[in-house]
Amino acid sequence: MIAAPNIRVYPGKPLPLGATPNAEGTLFSVFSRHATAVSLLLFTDPLDSAPAHEIAFDPRLNKTGDVWHAQVDGVGPGECYLYRVDGPYQPEKGHRFNRNKLLLDPYVKAVTGNFTWNLADARGDEPAAPGKDPRISTTSDKKAMPKGIVVSDEFDWKGDRPLNRPLRYSVIYETHVRSLTMHPTSGAAHPGTFRGVTEMTPYLTALGVTSLELLPVQEFDELENTRVNPVTGERLQNYWGYNTITFFAPKGRYSSAGAMGQQVTEFKGMVRALHAAGIEVILDMVFNHSAEGDETGPTLCFRGLDNSIYYMLDEKDPRLYRNFTGCGNTMNCNHPIMRSLILDCLHYWVVEMHVDGFRFDLGSVLGRDLDGNLMENPPVLERIAEDPVLRHTKIIAEAWDAAGAYQVGWFPGGRWAEWNDKFRDDVRRFWRGDPETVSHLATRVAGSSDLYLRDGRKPFHSINFIDSHDGFTLNDLVSYEKKHNEENGEGNRDGSTPDQSANYGAEGPTENPLIETMRNRQVKNFLATLLLSLGTPMILGGDEFRRTQRGNNNPWCQNNGISWYDWRFLKHHPDIHRFCTELIRFRLRHPAFLRPEFYNGKNSPHTTIPDITWLTDQAEPADWAPEHRTLALLIDGNKSEIDADRDDNDILIMFNASKEEVLFTLAPIPQGKEAWYRVIDTGLPSPGDIVSPGEEVRLSRETYRLESRSTVVLLSR
Repeated sequence: MIAAPNIRVYPGKPLPLGATPNAEGTLFSVFSRHATAVSLLLFTDPLDSAPAHEIAFDPRLNKTGDVWHAQVDGVGPGECYLYRVDGPYQPEKGHRFNRNKLLLDPYVKAVTGNFTWNLADARGDEPAAPGKDPRISTTSDKKAMPKGIVVSDEFDWKGDRPLNRPLRYSVIYETHVRSLTMHPTSGAAHPGTFRGVTEMTPYLTALGVTSLELLPVQEFDELENTRVNPVTGERLQNYWGYNTITFFAPKGRYSSAGAMGQQVTEFKGMVRALHAAGIEVILDMVFNHSAEGDETGPTLCFRGLDNSIYYMLDEKDPRLYRNFTGCGNTMNCNHPIMRSLILDCLHYWVVEMHVDGFRFDLGSVLGRDLDGNLMENPPVLERIAEDPVLRHTKIIAEAWDAAGAYQVGWFPGGRWAEWNDKFRDDVRRFWRGDPETVSHLATRVAGSSDLYLRDGRKPFHSINFIDSHDGFTLNDLVSYEKKHNEENGEGNRDGSTPDQSANYGAEGPTENPLIETMRNRQVKNFLATLLLSLGTPMILGGDEFRRTQRGNNNPWCQNNGISWYDWRFLKHHPDIHRFCTELIRFRLRHPAFLRPEFYNGKNSPHTTIPDITWLTDQAEPADWAPEHRTLALLIDGNKSEIDADRDDNDILIMFNASKEEVLFTLAPIPQGKEAWYRVIDTGLPSPGDIVSPGEEVRLSRETYRLESRSTVVLLSR
């Protein structure tokens, strides 16, 4: 909507914050405690360098407490706006006001995100020439600054609500919006967009995943990276998006319909379509820092509105920022103002955008106090956990940060789930054949009670994963012993140094059939271990068909074929895709893997065996010898131990991580059952590696030969 020639301005009210359209116009409201002047700028066109209207807020009429506000009649959805804020420029006291820096609203719901960001003029506080006010920029950044857009919340949801699927019934699929469909082989009509994700709904439904976890979808500047790919010469980007500019606004470039508010509608349409297919949406939230960076970074929003409130500043030198994130600054998450913004933002995404959950990047930052110390009971984490609106919303923490905090198993706040990197590491080491890993594997398969039992949490609070966006893909985990990040332009110094991968005889792609057979088997072993363990499994998108990143374990800057899913691999590895699909179905069919409680290991009054029994390959009680590479476990399927509504089969799982085949003695057939039936054997070629219900193979012998590096699963009947 274009600003009318004769707009009318009234005092308005302080809440809600942001730009809220109403019958007469729009209520604008923004927080700044230390500002001395605030003006609202309205633009006729997003590329205009001069505003059509500049409305100065009168502090006697347009200010309540620390909130500046105005009701502007005659403007509505589609209006472009920014703020100009003045105040003390005293970096030594933490204040960096600059009336020449135009600012985005922290609560803006859409940004002109199809804009080619050019933020050089917004960078830093330019040094003053002799006799000049240090706040005055030598160049104008009005054109360089994208604008906020007034957005209406109206949308025909057709009865949709968040699905609220319990974690224990969930299988998460992590992906990047663009990666999923950007490659030409995806066949998507709208590649790299929210609508492209919508087009993938039938595929995701057929795969069987229940929840789609998206890397950051909030507005960010993908062109902030100035490095060049030394191999191709192309400019690198901030592809992943872990450098948020505005927390409420979906990224405009992820919209196929345009970025003048259409990104909001397209995102909602994606959520509605996924929900209709029974698939939840989980968002990766990056509240720990912002795109404004350190003291040399651009002034876009928070820094220019109230730097000393929104950021943690160095106690000795407030000109500098505490950097617990590795990104130049740290948001002051437990300050009441930032705490309110975080809760308001989460409420918005749940209530207005219908998302089902959140994963909090570097979540430990949200547990630091004003001085950066880790708190025992962080207010913002407890508030999120206990917030009534978010009561059934999934909340998942990356329980560490870049400054040394590590809280896996100890994350405060009550009901938080956590990315369990100990599961990742222990399972990887076991299948590589490392010594002293059998007991660790057992702990992870059993739900990581060492981490979550002590504070009353449940197995499903462990988000189990073998790999994620950050690191090797599953294919690359079994194909490379070294990282190959040369194309990131940092001399292969970036990214973690692999210490849990193996290539089985050749570095990278090979046509050697023996090596390929072993890699295929190991991929299946990893998937089987992940999906047969207690906890909530998370699959990295593309692992179900051996997607590769060509050995790059840190492709945060690669907006190209390194990151995009090449769907030709689905044709190359149909057995992996089939195995993963059947495995997900197998998991969700059997309550034994969906238990709400940890195994107790004791005999139940309703059965003659414990709910879990650990065995050697000779069917003797496990002795946890450090040199062992084999393990078996027998799970009792009695309904009283698992699910009050239905019985399950007794399940015998056998793992062989050694380089030789091993003859396992089978556990005795449980009382009342007739035989063991084979469901899974990763040592067999497809389709024998996993069979559908009704096709299980009855065993007549008391032993079973496991191929080297293989998994076998049997059911009793």
